[in-house]
Amino acid sequence: MIPIILLLDTISYQQCHNMNEKTFVDQLKREVFISDKPKRIISLVPSITDFLHHLNLDEEVVGITKFCVLPEIWYANKQRIGGTKTINLDIIDMLNPDLIIGNKEENTKEDINKLSQKYPVWMSDVNSFEDAIDMILELGKVLRKKNECSLLVNSISTSFKQIMDIGRSKSVLYLIWHKPDYVVGSLTYIDSIIHKLGFVNHCQQERYPILEEVSLESPDYVFLSSEPFPFSRRHKQYFQNKFPNSKIIFVKGEVFSWYGSYMLNALEYVKSHIKPSL
Repeated sequence: MIPIILLLDTISYQQCHNMNEKTFVDQLKREVFISDKPKRIISLVPSITDFLHHLNLDEEVVGITKFCVLPEIWYANKQRIGGTKTINLDIIDMLNPDLIIGNKEENTKEDINKLSQKYPVWMSDVNSFEDAIDMILELGKVLRKKNECSLLVNSISTSFKQIMDIGRSKSVLYLIWHKPDYVVGSLTYIDSIIHKLGFVNHCQQERYPILEEVSLESPDYVFLSSEPFPFSRRHKQYFQNKFPNSKIIFVKGEVFSWYGSYMLNALEYVKSHIKPSL
């Protein structure tokens, strides 16, 4: 992904802050001026939407994307502002947010540039377990939820300690798409979780290369993620034929790719679904 660089006009939002606003630095190292306690929040990231629900910000969150499927009650009742990469700017203007939370990989540079001219936009950039922890703690400051976020981080760290050796250094090839067959490489959050569970990522290339660019030597396991591509039984057979010596396992994609409060689900899921399959 190309880093998002915000080129603001001379009369930009960030030059119009007042005494009731404070300066925060987001994960793209941008200074963002945010009111003392945001009261109209829009989330452009599904996992962050779930995180905001965990923090009991039901009244404050006024807009989410059509991919923010959790929590279900928010998905059914909150105003949707389009997709993560197809944002409806008119709806956002109607909602008049005092904080928008986005993500470098999920959202487009063009949309973020436009939004930043009018509103405070705090950008996340999560490529590792440590980045996820940092995001939680920094947003805790922004949202005035420092204590809640510190408790969440402690719970996440404790839960991952219980499953950190489950992989026993076995190699994993993690598939996220078919035709073309995209796999997960290094410098990604999923790669970090793979290693956190004690596995070794079979793909050494960076980001999301196609399978043809990866060593065809059979890994110990092939993980077929439930999202963004809906792998099925016929795909399992396809990859079993391609890697006859590997064990093919369906995995819940959110456990490996959603950061924030959803990380708490890893312990139960890994113990009940992945461990029995290994």
